[in-house]
Amino acid sequence: MSDKCFRPRDLWEIAKTYIVSSESSLLICDDTVLSKTRSKKIELVNYQYSGNAHDVIAGIGLINLLWHGLESESSVPIDYRVYDKDTDGKTKNTHFCDMLSLAKSRGLTPSAVVMDAWYSSLDNLKAIRSHGWIWVTTLRKNRIVNRNIPLETLDIPEEGLSVHLRGYGWIFVFKFVAKNGRIDFVATNMENPTREQVKQVTDARWSVEVYHREIKQTCGIERCQARTGRAQRNHIFLAIAAWFEQHKLRVTQKTTLYQQNWSVIKNAIQEKIKILMLQAA
Repeated sequence: MSDKCFRPRDLWEIAKTYIVSSESSLLICDDTVLSKTRSKKIELVNYQYSGNAHDVIAGIGLINLLWHGLESESSVPIDYRVYDKDTDGKTKNTHFCDMLSLAKSRGLTPSAVVMDAWYSSLDNLKAIRSHGWIWVTTLRKNRIVNRNIPLETLDIPEEGLSVHLRGYGWIFVFKFVAKNGRIDFVATNMENPTREQVKQVTDARWSVEVYHREIKQTCGIERCQARTGRAQRNHIFLAIAAWFEQHKLRVTQKTTLYQQNWSVIKNAIQEKIKILMLQAA
């Protein structure tokens, strides 16, 4: 393994066979933290906020870009970046824009790019617009629109509201209230979008959360305790490659990744019981 050097571009060779060019699709971006709390001597580890832990933890930041088919409702990772500003000097937003530019050069034509409020900076929104793409994102409630008006103070009707985002231009904003009372302000640069269109896109964003849970719980992406950055990068790539193998079985055999893992454990237990019974006979 020490002579291997896996990189994000190697993922595309696997992922491109799953892309259906004729299908309307989304590009979904989000990041996660790979917990490394058991050792502080691992390269690439930084203290950063984890949405899963709801706290600042020691870990490796991983930014993922997924392709999501709107008809098939299938999602696959097509690119990723390890966040380590001390090594490459790049922020998460820089990595985000780099992945979008690469997706453009690879011929992808998404119906929209979807991300959360973290990636809703003016530079990011303008970068997506420069590719000729639509974007859909949540905005923080204190985002300034129109003439220095915080978003949360606006009376936004069900059909949405056209507002002027300072430094960008005219956009549409919708207000969604969850059952627990949480309020999300969802914005887009679509022309005359409907609430149903925006909701379909924002609902699809959940697939990246599912992906993050699967690579952690079934592919062991957090388990590597090797100290070198190269070993950690190789492990990350191989864990994602393992996800694709399980995803292939999910499609062909209609079994979840969790069922596949349990099947391995169950078979091992059954074999062990058989051996013990033979030894006792």
